[in-house]
Amino acid sequence: MKDLSPDDRPREKLLRHGAAALGDNELVAVVLGSGRATAGALDVANDLLRMRGGLHGLARSSCGDLAQVAGIGPAKAAKLVAAQELGRRTLAVAPAARIRLAAPRDAAALLLPAFGSRAVEHFGAVLLDTKHRVIRTTVVAIGTLNSTVVEPRDVFREAMLGAAAALVVFHNHPSGDPSPSPDDIALTRRLAAVGELIGIPVVDHIVLGDARYCSLKEMGEL
Repeated sequence: MKDLSPDDRPREKLLRHGAAALGDNELVAVVLGSGRATAGALDVANDLLRMRGGLHGLARSSCGDLAQVAGIGPAKAAKLVAAQELGRRTLAVAPAARIRLAAPRDAAALLLPAFGSRAVEHFGAVLLDTKHRVIRTTVVAIGTLNSTVVEPRDVFREAMLGAAAALVVFHNHPSGDPSPSPDDIALTRRLAAVGELIGIPVVDHIVLGDARYCSLKEMGEL
Protein backbone atom coordinates (compact mmCIF):
# COMPACT_ATOMS: atom_id res chain seq x y z
CA MET A 1 0.00 0.00 0.00
CA LYS A 2 3.06 2.24 -0.01
CA ASP A 3 2.36 3.04 -3.67
CA LEU A 4 -0.97 4.61 -2.76
CA SER A 5 -1.25 8.24 -1.77
CA PRO A 6 -1.83 8.71 1.99
CA ASP A 7 -5.47 9.67 1.42
CA ASP A 8 -6.09 6.42 -0.49
CA ARG A 9 -4.46 4.02 1.96
CA PRO A 10 -7.25 2.11 3.74
CA ARG A 11 -6.08 2.76 7.30
CA GLU A 12 -5.46 6.45 6.73
CA LYS A 13 -8.73 6.72 4.81
CA LEU A 14 -10.59 5.16 7.75
CA LEU A 15 -8.99 7.55 10.23
CA ARG A 16 -9.74 10.54 8.03
CA HIS A 17 -13.23 9.72 6.77
CA GLY A 18 -14.58 6.91 8.97
CA ALA A 19 -15.11 3.19 8.35
CA ALA A 20 -18.26 3.75 6.26
CA ALA A 21 -16.13 5.39 3.55
CA LEU A 22 -14.20 2.16 2.92
CA GLY A 23 -15.08 -0.59 0.48
CA ASP A 24 -15.24 -4.25 1.52
CA ASN A 25 -11.72 -4.90 0.23
CA GLU A 26 -10.34 -1.89 2.10
CA LEU A 27 -11.90 -2.99 5.39
CA VAL A 28 -10.41 -6.46 4.95
CA ALA A 29 -7.03 -4.85 4.17
CA VAL A 30 -7.17 -2.88 7.44
CA VAL A 31 -7.79 -6.09 9.40
CA LEU A 32 -4.92 -7.84 7.59
CA GLY A 33 -2.55 -4.96 8.30
CA SER A 34 0.06 -6.09 5.78
CA GLY A 35 0.40 -8.02 2.56
CA ARG A 36 2.98 -10.44 1.24
CA ALA A 37 6.39 -9.96 -0.32
CA THR A 38 5.05 -9.29 -3.83
CA ALA A 39 1.71 -7.64 -3.03
CA GLY A 40 0.22 -5.18 -0.55
CA ALA A 41 -2.60 -5.76 1.91
CA LEU A 42 -5.18 -4.39 -0.54
CA ASP A 43 -4.08 -6.87 -3.21
CA VAL A 44 -4.29 -9.74 -0.73
CA ALA A 45 -7.74 -8.53 0.35
CA ASN A 46 -8.89 -8.50 -3.28
CA ASP A 47 -7.55 -12.04 -3.80
CA LEU A 48 -9.25 -13.22 -0.63
CA LEU A 49 -12.68 -11.83 -1.49
CA ARG A 50 -12.46 -13.21 -5.01
CA MET A 51 -11.41 -16.69 -3.89
CA ARG A 52 -13.92 -16.93 -1.03
CA GLY A 53 -16.89 -15.51 -2.94
CA GLY A 54 -17.18 -12.07 -1.37
CA LEU A 55 -18.22 -11.16 2.16
CA HIS A 56 -20.82 -13.91 2.51
CA GLY A 57 -18.27 -16.54 1.55
CA LEU A 58 -15.74 -14.96 3.85
CA ALA A 59 -18.20 -15.19 6.75
CA ARG A 60 -18.48 -18.95 6.21
CA SER A 61 -14.73 -19.51 5.98
CA SER A 62 -12.62 -21.23 8.62
CA CYS A 63 -9.06 -20.33 9.53
CA GLY A 64 -7.93 -23.24 7.37
CA ASP A 65 -9.89 -21.94 4.38
CA LEU A 66 -8.43 -18.45 4.74
CA ALA A 67 -4.87 -19.66 5.17
CA GLN A 68 -4.99 -21.17 1.67
CA VAL A 69 -4.82 -17.66 0.19
CA ALA A 70 -1.29 -16.46 -0.51
CA GLY A 71 -0.21 -13.89 2.07
CA ILE A 72 -2.57 -15.13 4.79
CA GLY A 73 -1.01 -17.30 7.46
CA PRO A 74 -2.55 -18.59 10.69
CA ALA A 75 -2.20 -15.24 12.48
CA LYS A 76 -4.01 -13.21 9.81
CA ALA A 77 -6.63 -15.92 9.37
CA ALA A 78 -7.30 -15.79 13.12
CA LYS A 79 -7.65 -11.98 12.96
CA LEU A 80 -10.23 -12.23 10.20
CA VAL A 81 -12.28 -14.92 11.95
CA ALA A 82 -12.15 -12.98 15.23
CA ALA A 83 -13.25 -9.76 13.50
CA GLN A 84 -16.24 -11.53 11.97
CA GLU A 85 -17.23 -13.09 15.29
CA LEU A 86 -17.07 -9.68 16.98
CA GLY A 87 -19.35 -8.32 14.26
CA ARG A 88 -21.86 -11.10 14.86
CA ARG A 89 -21.85 -10.50 18.61
CA THR A 90 -22.32 -6.76 18.34
CA LEU A 91 -25.37 -7.31 16.11
CA ALA A 92 -26.91 -9.88 18.42
CA VAL A 93 -29.28 -8.54 21.06
CA ALA A 94 -28.05 -8.95 24.61
CA PRO A 95 -30.15 -11.41 26.65
CA ALA A 96 -30.68 -8.71 29.29
CA ALA A 97 -32.83 -6.79 26.82
CA ARG A 98 -35.55 -9.50 27.17
CA ILE A 99 -37.07 -8.72 23.80
CA ARG A 100 -40.45 -10.20 22.92
CA LEU A 101 -40.76 -12.43 19.87
CA ALA A 102 -44.21 -11.41 18.67
CA ALA A 103 -43.72 -12.52 15.05
CA PRO A 104 -41.33 -14.64 12.95
CA ARG A 105 -39.52 -11.54 11.74
CA ASP A 106 -38.62 -10.74 15.37
CA ALA A 107 -37.00 -14.15 15.77
CA ALA A 108 -35.18 -13.76 12.46
CA ALA A 109 -33.86 -10.32 13.48
CA LEU A 110 -32.45 -11.89 16.64
CA LEU A 111 -30.93 -14.97 14.98
CA LEU A 112 -29.70 -13.97 11.52
CA PRO A 113 -26.74 -11.83 12.66
CA ALA A 114 -25.38 -14.59 14.88
CA PHE A 115 -26.16 -17.73 12.88
CA GLY A 116 -27.14 -16.81 9.31
CA SER A 117 -23.69 -17.15 7.72
CA ARG A 118 -22.20 -20.05 9.64
CA ALA A 119 -20.03 -22.50 7.68
CA VAL A 120 -21.73 -25.56 9.23
CA GLU A 121 -25.21 -26.23 10.51
CA HIS A 122 -26.08 -25.05 14.01
CA PHE A 123 -29.36 -26.17 15.57
CA GLY A 124 -30.61 -24.32 18.58
CA ALA A 125 -33.53 -22.99 20.55
CA VAL A 126 -34.65 -19.62 21.84
CA LEU A 127 -36.12 -20.14 25.29
CA LEU A 128 -39.17 -17.96 25.95
CA ASP A 129 -41.13 -17.00 29.05
CA THR A 130 -44.94 -16.96 29.28
CA LYS A 131 -45.06 -13.62 27.41
CA HIS A 132 -42.74 -14.94 24.66
CA ARG A 133 -39.86 -12.80 25.89
CA VAL A 134 -36.37 -14.18 25.34
CA ILE A 135 -34.80 -15.92 28.33
CA ARG A 136 -31.72 -17.03 26.41
CA THR A 137 -30.58 -18.61 23.15
CA THR A 138 -28.81 -21.95 23.21
CA VAL A 139 -27.11 -24.10 20.57
CA VAL A 140 -28.21 -27.72 20.92
CA ALA A 141 -26.14 -29.35 18.16
CA ILE A 142 -23.49 -28.47 15.59
CA GLY A 143 -23.35 -30.53 12.44
CA THR A 144 -21.72 -30.55 9.02
CA LEU A 145 -22.09 -28.58 5.80
CA ASN A 146 -25.56 -29.96 5.16
CA SER A 147 -26.92 -31.83 8.17
CA THR A 148 -27.25 -31.90 11.94
CA VAL A 149 -28.46 -34.76 14.11
CA VAL A 150 -31.02 -33.44 16.57
CA GLU A 151 -33.02 -35.39 19.13
CA PRO A 152 -36.14 -33.90 20.78
CA ARG A 153 -34.87 -34.96 24.22
CA ASP A 154 -31.82 -32.70 23.80
CA VAL A 155 -33.96 -29.73 22.80
CA PHE A 156 -36.43 -30.10 25.65
CA ARG A 157 -33.72 -30.84 28.20
CA GLU A 158 -32.41 -27.33 27.51
CA ALA A 159 -35.95 -25.95 27.70
CA MET A 160 -36.61 -27.50 31.09
CA LEU A 161 -33.23 -26.49 32.50
CA GLY A 162 -33.96 -22.93 31.43
CA ALA A 163 -37.54 -22.95 32.81
CA ALA A 164 -38.89 -22.08 29.36
CA ALA A 165 -42.63 -21.73 28.82
CA ALA A 166 -42.27 -21.96 25.02
CA LEU A 167 -39.60 -22.37 22.34
CA VAL A 168 -38.57 -21.07 18.96
CA VAL A 169 -36.21 -23.60 17.41
CA PHE A 170 -33.87 -22.65 14.61
CA HIS A 171 -31.09 -23.88 12.37
CA ASN A 172 -29.03 -22.44 9.55
CA HIS A 173 -28.39 -23.65 6.01
CA PRO A 174 -24.73 -23.03 5.08
CA SER A 175 -25.77 -23.00 1.41
CA GLY A 176 -27.47 -19.66 2.06
CA ASP A 177 -30.87 -20.94 0.89
CA PRO A 178 -33.32 -21.05 3.82
CA SER A 179 -35.90 -23.23 2.08
CA PRO A 180 -36.80 -26.06 4.50
CA SER A 181 -36.14 -29.64 3.46
CA PRO A 182 -38.59 -32.53 4.02
CA ASP A 183 -36.40 -33.58 6.95
CA ASP A 184 -36.71 -30.07 8.43
CA ILE A 185 -40.49 -30.29 8.22
CA ALA A 186 -40.55 -33.79 9.71
CA LEU A 187 -38.34 -32.70 12.63
CA THR A 188 -40.56 -29.68 13.23
CA ARG A 189 -43.61 -31.90 13.54
CA ARG A 190 -41.80 -34.26 15.94
CA LEU A 191 -40.71 -31.36 18.13
CA ALA A 192 -44.18 -29.82 18.09
CA ALA A 193 -45.74 -33.12 19.16
CA VAL A 194 -43.31 -33.53 22.06
CA GLY A 195 -43.78 -29.91 23.09
CA GLU A 196 -47.55 -30.31 23.17
CA LEU A 197 -47.20 -33.45 25.26
CA ILE A 198 -44.97 -31.92 27.94
CA GLY A 199 -46.49 -28.43 27.92
CA ILE A 200 -43.67 -26.45 26.30
CA PRO A 201 -45.03 -25.50 22.87
CA VAL A 202 -42.78 -24.95 19.87
CA VAL A 203 -44.15 -21.69 18.49
CA ASP A 204 -41.94 -21.60 15.38
CA HIS A 205 -39.00 -23.16 13.56
CA ILE A 206 -36.85 -20.56 11.80
CA VAL A 207 -34.54 -21.70 9.01
CA LEU A 208 -31.74 -19.21 8.38
CA GLY A 209 -29.91 -18.43 5.16
CA ASP A 210 -27.25 -15.79 4.58
CA ALA A 211 -29.62 -12.83 4.83
CA ARG A 212 -33.05 -14.49 4.47
CA TYR A 213 -35.16 -16.81 6.55
CA CYS A 214 -38.12 -19.16 6.34
CA SER A 215 -40.66 -19.59 9.11
CA LEU A 216 -42.31 -23.00 9.36
CA LYS A 217 -45.19 -21.28 11.17
CA GLU A 218 -45.73 -18.88 8.25
CA MET A 219 -45.61 -21.88 5.90
CA GLY A 220 -48.42 -23.55 7.83
CA GLU A 221 -46.28 -26.42 9.15
CA LEU A 222 -46.92 -25.46 12.80
